[in-house]
Amino acid sequence: MVSYANLDETLESMAEAGPDLKNGMSNHAPMAIEAMCAMGRDDAVTRWLDKYRAGLAPRPPQFSPITSQDWQAALGDFRHTTDWFEFFHNRLKEQPWREVLDVWVARLTPGISASATHGVIRTGHAARAVALADTPVRRRELADGLASWAAAFQLLPTDLTSTVTKARPRMAIFEVAVVPPEERKFTGTITASLERLDEFPPFAPVIGFADLSGEPSATISELTDTFARVYLANAHDTLSTIVFIHGVTSAAALRSLLPHLRAEIAHDALRYAWQAGCALYVAFGHQPVPAREIESPRESRETLIDMAIANGDEHAIKFTEACLREHALNPSPAYLAAARHAFDILKS
Repeated sequence: MVSYANLDETLESMAEAGPDLKNGMSNHAPMAIEAMCAMGRDDAVTRWLDKYRAGLAPRPPQFSPITSQDWQAALGDFRHTTDWFEFFHNRLKEQPWREVLDVWVARLTPGISASATHGVIRTGHAARAVALADTPVRRRELADGLASWAAAFQLLPTDLTSTVTKARPRMAIFEVAVVPPEERKFTGTITASLERLDEFPPFAPVIGFADLSGEPSATISELTDTFARVYLANAHDTLSTIVFIHGVTSAAALRSLLPHLRAEIAHDALRYAWQAGCALYVAFGHQPVPAREIESPRESRETLIDMAIANGDEHAIKFTEACLREHALNPSPAYLAAARHAFDILKS
């Protein structure tokens, strides 16, 4: 059962923290904490944050205000990180939050790969929380999610003229060519590797490979199941585990946004979520499905939650929550096997 009793107080205690940590990586605290609440483990939030808090960095200084007329020029510009927060914070004070979300998800989904998909993931966690209780602190967290997405906005190579026969995601992934391993140059961040897809022409048409028609919620299940299988086929060390976790959690984040989006916006979001998951696979993957049949782990749902909390890694916590949520809607051994697998590699 969900338990959000500690969420607002905890978010308030991090109000001055920026979207990045002192080490330059993304601040996962709001996402991991909301995931713990969603799993009914708000009792673990304070202890977990006490350990994580030392790595938090303050918001960067403001650079130049963003207005309704010049916002496009500030997309993908990290100098405007705090400006974007102020922009969305003000919008969410003035307008219904669902209206703000609908307008800005439409504008931001082409750049869903922003900050290795952390923008959409943080926005999804925040939207789920504010939908449960519309409080000022949860609206502020929604502003932070949208701001991190906008400041890191990243377009991927896109060609919508593909002649490949469309298939549902589980089969379409087999048509996606990966960058040959000898041509890969990892320079320290997932984002940098995705930027190099400009140099790999086979990637651009991938956005049109999958048939994403039908009811959006069911399509999200297809996407998360597909990328859970990609995870199991390719995650073998800390880097690859973190990379392929985001293929699942970014698509799962859309589930929290869907109820608040117009149908046409939802369809575009699914298309770009497919593209983003494929981008991770193309840049880091080797094969689309595991070599062996997937078996569900023996552990129960509650045991997996306990293991995630005990593990303590922010990715493991968020991944477990997403996999359990997706499994409840679309029972598949891939979700449970993927969540269980991550515990053996990730350590806080």
